[in-house]
Amino acid sequence: MARYVDGFVVPVPEAKLAAYKKMARTAAKVWKEHGALEYVECVADDVKPGKRTSFPQSVKLKEGEVVVFAWITYPSRKARDRINAKVMTDPRLKCDPKDMPFDGKRMFWGGFKTLVEA
Repeated sequence: MARYVDGFVVPVPEAKLAAYKKMARTAAKVWKEHGALEYVECVADDVKPGKRTSFPQSVKLKEGEVVVFAWITYPSRKARDRINAKVMTDPRLKCDPKDMPFDGKRMFWGGFKTLVEA
């Protein structure tokens, strides 16, 4: 069954990792309640700067920050669009951008069609 995936890469200050985790747990609950199949957030453990490209370079990682790599899976692109429309209006995820535990300007994301599933 081909699924649709949203992927995210986020720089998070180590000092705010607990707050980020709390926010991610709430987000996971919201996305799953609205129909996402899977919600996963991972913190970098074996990620080194590259010569040309890397996760740290992609978010212009600063001293004292870690990279978070995350994804959400959906049954289809159509389901993703419907689910995300509900998520974006869910009051549990509303907050002032100044209070976010990460720099949203250096976060990047996108939607992906599944190429291989095993």
